[in-house]
Amino acid sequence: MFKKGSGTEEKALSRRPLIKEEEVEQVFDHLVESIVKENPTGEDTVLIGIQSGGAAIAQPLAQRLAEKWGREVPLGYLDVAMHRDDIGQRPAPVVHPTHVPFDVEGKRVILVDDVLWSGRTTRAALDALTDLGRPRLVELAVLIDRGHRELPIQANYVGKFLEIASEERIEVVWDEATGQIQIYLIPNQNNVPQE
Repeated sequence: MFKKGSGTEEKALSRRPLIKEEEVEQVFDHLVESIVKENPTGEDTVLIGIQSGGAAIAQPLAQRLAEKWGREVPLGYLDVAMHRDDIGQRPAPVVHPTHVPFDVEGKRVILVDDVLWSGRTTRAALDALTDLGRPRLVELAVLIDRGHRELPIQANYVGKFLEIASEERIEVVWDEATGQIQIYLIPNQNNVPQE
């Protein structure tokens, strides 16, 4: 789950930092290095952030990859709300804009998300991506992999593996003004699954 803001949301009292601030940079660096190790030149590679959590993670990821590859990395954003398999079981979905200003046909697409748990959001993203064309290769990069899969989905690139109890959630907060990312653990009182 991703929140954009300065970290003063109403859940602040019940949440606690999951990873120390100085370690968050190391997690992000590990994610970047794992991508570059498998893809040293970034040739024909584009990034697509899954709305909404992956969209914020994708922006700083694209900037850091651009520094490593020595070129701008095409970046897009993909909404998956209407492709989810639980669309009739939840309140009306929040739809975010899909903005992919490039052709995905024949490209190496790296889907980006903040947290991977059940795999259902990634499955929906794969469905939504096929509406845009047929990439040569699709990979998944996540900041946090928390295990407990419901579908056979595996990330290619992971910043950090954390096994979290199912009644808890991970919240990634990105402060757009400072570029700082914080990662919190939140008790899940409603037993709503984190995708």
